[in-house]
Parts: sequence; C-alpha cells; structure tokens
Amino acid sequence: MEQSKGVDWTVIILTCQYKDSVQVFQKELEVRQRREQIPAGTLLLAVEDPEMRVGSGGATLNALLVAAEHLSARAGFTHLFTGTEMWLLLWAEHVVTSDVLHSAWIFILHMGRDFPFDDCGRAFTCLPVENPQAPVEALVCNLDCLLDVMTHRGFVLDIYYQGTEAEIQRCVRPDGRVPLVSGVVFFSVETAEHLLATHVSPPLDACTYMGLDSGARPVQLSLFFDILLCMARSVSREDFLAGRPPEMGQGDTDVASYLKGARAQLWRELRDQPLTMVYVPDGSYSYMTSSASEFLHSHTLPGAPGPQIIHSQVEEPQLLGAGCSVISCLLEGPVHLGPGSVLQHCHLRGPIYIDTGCFLSGLDIAQCEALHGLKLCDVVLQGHHVRLHGSLSRAFTLFGRLDSWERQGAGTYLNISWSEFFKKTGIRDWDLWDPDTLPTERCLLSARLFPVLHPSRALGPQDMLWMLDPQEDGGKALKAWRASWRLSWEQLQPHLDRAATLASRRDLFFCQALQKARHVLEARQDLCLRPLIRAAVREGCPGLLLTTLDQVAAGAGNPGVAARALACVADVLGCMAEGQGGLRSGPAANPEWVRPFSYLECGDLAGGVEALAQERDKWLSRPALLVRAARHYEGAGQILIRQAVMTAQHFVSTEPVDLPAPGQWVVAECPARVDFSGGWSDTPPIAYEFGGAVLGLAVRVDGRRPIGARARRILEPELWLAVGPRQEEMAMKIVCRSLDDLQDYCQPHSPGALLKAAFICAGIVHIRSELSLCEQLLHTFGGGFELHTWSELPHGSGLGTSSILAGAALAALQRVAGRAVGTEALIHAVLHLEQVLTTGGGWQDQVGGLMPGIKVGRSRAQLPLKVEVEEITVPQGFVQTLNDHLLLVYTGKTRLARNLLQDVLRSWYARLPAVVQNAHALVQQTEECIEAFHQGSLPLLGQYLSSYWQQKKLMAPGCEPLAVRRMMDVLAPYVHGQSLAGAGGGGFLYLLTKEPRQKEALEAVLAKTEGLGKYSIHLVEVDTQGLSLQLLRSEAST
Repeated sequence: MEQSKGVDWTVIILTCQYKDSVQVFQKELEVRQRREQIPAGTLLLAVEDPEMRVGSGGATLNALLVAAEHLSARAGFTHLFTGTEMWLLLWAEHVVTSDVLHSAWIFILHMGRDFPFDDCGRAFTCLPVENPQAPVEALVCNLDCLLDVMTHRGFVLDIYYQGTEAEIQRCVRPDGRVPLVSGVVFFSVETAEHLLATHVSPPLDACTYMGLDSGARPVQLSLFFDILLCMARSVSREDFLAGRPPEMGQGDTDVASYLKGARAQLWRELRDQPLTMVYVPDGSYSYMTSSASEFLHSHTLPGAPGPQIIHSQVEEPQLLGAGCSVISCLLEGPVHLGPGSVLQHCHLRGPIYIDTGCFLSGLDIAQCEALHGLKLCDVVLQGHHVRLHGSLSRAFTLFGRLDSWERQGAGTYLNISWSEFFKKTGIRDWDLWDPDTLPTERCLLSARLFPVLHPSRALGPQDMLWMLDPQEDGGKALKAWRASWRLSWEQLQPHLDRAATLASRRDLFFCQALQKARHVLEARQDLCLRPLIRAAVREGCPGLLLTTLDQVAAGAGNPGVAARALACVADVLGCMAEGQGGLRSGPAANPEWVRPFSYLECGDLAGGVEALAQERDKWLSRPALLVRAARHYEGAGQILIRQAVMTAQHFVSTEPVDLPAPGQWVVAECPARVDFSGGWSDTPPIAYEFGGAVLGLAVRVDGRRPIGARARRILEPELWLAVGPRQEEMAMKIVCRSLDDLQDYCQPHSPGALLKAAFICAGIVHIRSELSLCEQLLHTFGGGFELHTWSELPHGSGLGTSSILAGAALAALQRVAGRAVGTEALIHAVLHLEQVLTTGGGWQDQVGGLMPGIKVGRSRAQLPLKVEVEEITVPQGFVQTLNDHLLLVYTGKTRLARNLLQDVLRSWYARLPAVVQNAHALVQQTEECIEAFHQGSLPLLGQYLSSYWQQKKLMAPGCEPLAVRRMMDVLAPYVHGQSLAGAGGGGFLYLLTKEPRQKEALEAVLAKTEGLGKYSIHLVEVDTQGLSLQLLRSEAST
C-alpha cells in the first residue's frame, strides 16, 4: 500500500507489551518493508514497554527516547550523559538537531492491551479489505492502514472520557456532531524535544528503560490524560495535578502523590506547547473495543447484498449469507455462514453450519470434525498457538457475542448469566476461581475456563463446544474438562506463541493463494498474479508457487492456459533475480534447454513441463542464471503460441491452376497499410484469448504500391533468392543448392530468411524430407525457382511491410507453383509463415495490405484462429476527402518492434489491469471508429486517432521517442489527430490534417523546428485494389 501523503518515515516504532513479541513484530515490520509498504530506508524498531503498566504516555516517552538514540547513532553521536544539566546541553547540541529530529518523521504505534479477537493485537488484526493496486499481494491489517493514511483545525480546550451529557453538549459542533479522539497524535519537533527532556527528571525517568534500569519506581502515564491534557487551554494547573487518568482507577491511592509529581513535571515542560486538533468532517474511527458485536459490525457490511470474500477460496460461495465476511480462509465443501458472521484464518471442510453473529478464527482441517452436526450462533470460537514450558500446542477458547470483558457488573458467559451457565453445564464457581478471589474479581477475564493441556490427548474445539449443549454422556465432557490444565484469559495471554500464529496465518494465506493462482489460470480469468508472485518470492516461498504453476501448465487442455502458466514461471524467476542479472528480453536458445523444448515442439506438454522444471533447478543459484532461465521459459511459451497460431492453417486452401512456363514471372504488388484503431488486439495470444478488432486502410505512398514480390520457374534445381530494391541489379542475391542452405529459415535476421520460410510454408520445399533439395524440386516441378522481394519503405516503417511482403511472396510462389490462393486464405497463411519464421506478430498488417480500401478485421476468442474481414462503406466522395487530408511523416527513427512485442506479451500474460482494460478499450473504440467512417466525419476520426495513440502508449510504454513527441507537439495545431503507425517507437507518423493538401505547409512548419533529425513528408491515398497478381510474358526477366 502506498502512503497517500507520500510520507517517508524516518523511524517506525512498534511498542510491545510482551518481551517475547518484540522479535516477532520486528520481523513483521521487515516483511512490510520487503513488500514496499514501508520505504527501504526507514528504520524499523519493535520496542518492549519498560513495564507492563507504564501506560500509553510512558510507552510513548520510552519509544521517543529509543528513536532518538538510534538516530543519534546513525548520525555518529554515540554518547549520552545522564546528569540533568549536562545531558540537556549535549542533547541539544548533538541529538535534537536539525539533521536528526528536525528532519525526521517518527511514527510510534502502540500495540496496546490484549485484544480478545486477535492473538497478535489490534495492530495485526486483519481487515475485510483488499488492495488491488498493491504491488505485493497481502492481507491488510490495521497497521497497514495506519501506515497508509496519516490530516478544519482548532485548539483543544479539554479532553473528556465517558463525559456527562452536559460535557458532551458543550462539544457539539454546528453540524450537530461531536469530535471524537481518534488515537492519532502528532508531536511537532519542539514538543518532542520538550517531552524528551522529561526522561531524566524524576519521577518521569521511570517511564523509560533507562530509569527502570537505574532502579526507579515505575509510574503509569496516559498519553491523552497526562501528556496531552496538560496542554489543553481550559485545564487549570490545580485541576490537572489533582486529577488521574481513567485507566488508573480509584483503587490506586498509594501512587496518587507519585503521579502528582509526574504531572507537575509534565506541566512545567509542556504547558506552553499549543495543542490543536484536525477535524475530519466525514471521517469515522473504530476504537476496536472488546465488544464482539462491535467487532463483527466493523468486519461485515450489514445490509450488503452478498458476502465479502477477502483473500479466500470458497468452493461453494452460494452458501455464504449476505453481509458476512470471509478473510484469509480456505473453505472446502458445504460451509454455511450466516449474515453478520466472520471467518478469519480458517481452513474448513464441510459440512459445517455457522449461523448469525459468529466469529471463528484460527481453525484448520484437524478441528472440522468437532464442528460437524453443530449449528453455531452468537459465539466466538478461536484456535490459539500456545507455548507451555517450551512446548508448542493448540488451545481453543469460546465465549458469547454478548459477553462482557469488563470487570464491573454481574457478567455473563456464552450469552447467559453465570448462575444459568453453572446450572446448564455442571461447572461450579470453584472450578473457575480460587475461594479467596473477591466477588468483584470473579469475571470472564479471570475465569479458568480454557483447557491448555490434557493428560492423555490433544485438545480440540470439542473441549469447549460441549458447553453449548451438554449431552447426556455421563458427565464425560465435564470430567475431561476438569482433568485438563486450564487457564483464564488473562493467564493465557503471556503463553500465546505469536510467532507460530503469524507463521500459521502466512502458510494458510499462501495455501489459498496457490489455489487462487490455479483457479485464475485454469478458468482463464483476467486477474493479475504478479502481486501474488512478489509476495511468494519476498516472503521466501517461491518453490510451492513454481510447483503449482508446473502442475497447471502440464495439465492444461488449452495452449493459452499452459503458455500463461509458463509466463508466470518466468515472472517468478525474474522476481527472484531482484532486478539484477540483466534484461528479461534476450536470447532463448541455450543448448541445455533443447530437450524440454523438443518435448513441447512434438506436442508432449506434460513431458516438456517436467523437463523444463528439471532444467530450471540448475539455474537458480544467482540472478544472471535466473534471468536467462526466465527468457527460456518465455521461449517455451512462444512454442505454445506458435502452435496455437498455426491452427490458422485450417483456413488455408489452394486451387490447382495451370503451371506457368519456365522463365515466366508472376508479379505480386501490394499497398502499405495504415492502422486507424484496434492495433495490438490482433497480436497472439490476445487475438485468440480475448479477441481482436482492427480497422485499417490499404494505402499508396507517393502514388506507388511500395511492396511486392515476383517469382518464376528456372531449369536449375536450385532456389535463387533476391532481397532488396525492385531493380534486380541492386538486390542481395542468395543461391540455395541444398537443404542445409535453408536451415536458417527460422532466424529472422539471417539473409533471405523470410523467403526461405515462404518456400517451406508454400509446400514447395519440405525441410525435413529425406529427399535432397534437388530431388524434391526435380520430382515435383522439373526444376527450381527464383524469388525476388522488395519494399520501397524504410526498415521499421510501421506500415506492415514484413507481413505484407510475406503475403506477396506466398501469393507469387503459390501461383508460380500452379496453385491459386484466395486473399483470406493468404491472410491465414501469413500467420503461419510468421510463426515458422519465429517473428510472431498479428494479422492486422496482411489484412490492411492485402485487402483493398477501408476494412475491419476481427478474430474471436477461440481456436482455431480465424480472421474475418468486413469492408467499411463510407459516404460518396469521402475517400477523396481522406486522401486530401491524410499525410505520412517519416520520423527518421527506426522502431524496435521485437522488444515492444515481448514487453506487450509479458504484460498481457501477467494480466496487468491497465493492459486488460486497454484491450477492451481498443476493441470497443474500433467499433466506434467504424461508425465515424460511416458518417464521414474527419474531426471525429481525428479524435479517435489521437485516442488510439494514447492506447498504444499504454500498451507499450516507451514507444514514443522524445523527438517524435516534439514533432507531434509542433504539428498538433494543424491536425484533427495523429498517431505513429503500427507499434510505434519510430517509423511513420500519420496525420489527419484540418485543411486539405497540407504537405508543403507542414514541411515549412517542421523546417523551423530544431532537433527533429532526418524526416520527410509523403502523400498518401487509399488503395482500392489491394493485392494484385500478374503473369508477365516468359521472356520478361527483370
């Protein structure tokens, strides 16, 4: 959770009532620091209260002293003098200085007294809250909320505790409300200095560990009714010295004079300090009293239509009542939970029936049998980790929702009077209290109700639950209860093992989290698992998560599920590297990973996942290896993506036609494409997991169709390849005489790789055939082929060049091989080719360049992957209007689409919320953009174009170079809208200008702008022909 005000705490101190809890809570603070809830540079301190009853004021003074000591040590000041005058002088010079306390933010949180609903106190009581924006998935406790939220302001006149009606009326504000003390106190530096100065003045020195270590007599101080009250304006010195804090009670008369001296010292030091308040008009504050009814109310949503399920997995959520809460639980089978009830930190297996007004915590599978057949109502049942004489065991407590923990009053137990309880159960008062216990001390706090050790067996909830409905069992349950060593609630608290409690909660949290991860993946939910991954890694349990992801991947019946699970493994490994070891994007062809990859390639998913895990275990020792292993897991995912995309082959078909004569050229020419909306939604796996919709235009650049290919048969049983400009003499030429010459077809940067892949995908060459290349060519075609491809666009243009070029090459090859292929079949064939080539990519480029005019391509969230194309009709004359207002600006920047693609795929597989929402927005805006074309509205199209660019930037952060941003800012006043083509990062910028025919005007505008580099502006017009295929006369050779 991020701190809303951006406070970087210098020191955070947690004061602890029990010495055994200090190290436990210190570790909890450090866990939150690893989760990034607390800044890395913050000093974390868990501090034991000097005495059990020094009060909130004494604990504050002691914590402030400890903080000052640590800050002094940080600053290099290591000596403290204890003589009053000498200490004050040196303290002012060396500790309380502008570079220590004056620049420090110190947060002191008091754990407070025992809390009947959480063994770890109010600070670690979990709340029914999830924070989906948190970088690390975790339960939200009171401590976390206080760290997150820390402020009409006025002077404090007085502080009332359980004030009379007349006192309360004096506090009523104009809005009819009364300001309540929230428990949050802020000390200015000056006030903190004055308070610190009291720690060497008797009797206040006894509030700190230094005074107690010196033999001073302890004194109990209240933060509000001693320290703060003396600053209130309407309080006189006489009334202050004569008063006492409410928590002291009236029986402690022997310390009255001692307290008076302490208050006198506080008055001298603090009286001149102004005490103001911050009033939050619509705020609320829960005091977290010992009332079970109030606790349940604060943890539920009365009147809510459904349950709150927080960090929990519930098999049958329909059995949860409206307004109940389930927090960090795993519920298997039929578990009924009534309205207003709360389950927390429980792993239960039904059938279990829990009615209204119940709170259950700390129970697991082993205790479920005791709950079978019962119908709990208005009770609090808790399991505790207890350490007795060094041995860890479980104990269970039970009390009623209406029971009071106050010492005053007649008291009840299990919502009935003590006398009725004794009559019902056969228990007697001497079972619970010693004979000499005063009647006023006989209360729920002191009653020895709770078994902690049985002489012959382990304890369970049944050792308490029998009291709800005593059976005719011959008194066996009562005898077993009496035979057990029992403690009262007060006696139990020092024996609670808070380390075991927190460890158990963490285990259960990750147990349900692993089930959540499995369910999210198998159900194909768009939930982000990265916070869970970070939590598992930072809290030291990535192994179980990796095992779960392996199981999901191996058992997946859907390649998308398996690929996402492998991507999550890569995220775990990357997180384990902790930002070291290099970039996540990189090569993934290490020979050690060939074996697991080969399993995946041949369709053995389970074997491949197992082999990947075996290899992974060898790469966990250091960050560099972890990052390289992550790359190979992403490579494994690419294999599964490739297999999914290759299902597009279902829609590739050809018809036999006459074979051209040797030497006769088949020429394919294509326009470029401009994407107007929906790009990235066509990219696998988004295209088949979510569904895609892209609106694009086939365009001529400066009046030319810039992309093409030509092929012809030759007598030699070889493949002659030429790549480069249309003029053959300037092209790079490659001759392939054997299958070995084609083996680099899947390495995109190898010379002629696309052309080699085209021969393979067209079925002209079978790369794994036992026949040689020469034998294959002679047997089928009586000779070889020559293929020449060209593009007049710069590399990385963003206009779909490589995919359109692949389409042109395939069209020419298929025709020269005696086959005709339809344009829609060609679109799917290009998808197949790009997977063979290993470049990946979506379908929008070939749709945009092979199909004519303005159209929208769509793919559904299913396999096999099928692309459907629809022509967009526009008003008469609008195409010419578009031609007059559409311009291309070459930015001079070459984009790096490969890295952009890897980043987008990583974000999609992680289901980052922003990316998922953006995918929805891309598809939705495409449908809206279609309507704008139907209307022929340039301003509306311009708005969508600019919005589309924002969507692209959200999908692929970093795709907008600074020089391009500067260019777009300069052009903004002259255009309806603009966007970089394709994935962005460079290449062409396309503009929809406000005025027609603006090429020369905008050239003049850009000429006046410095730092733009080598740009150029080009005319563009909608191409209404699309792919054209032409057979030239046989004598044509150029």
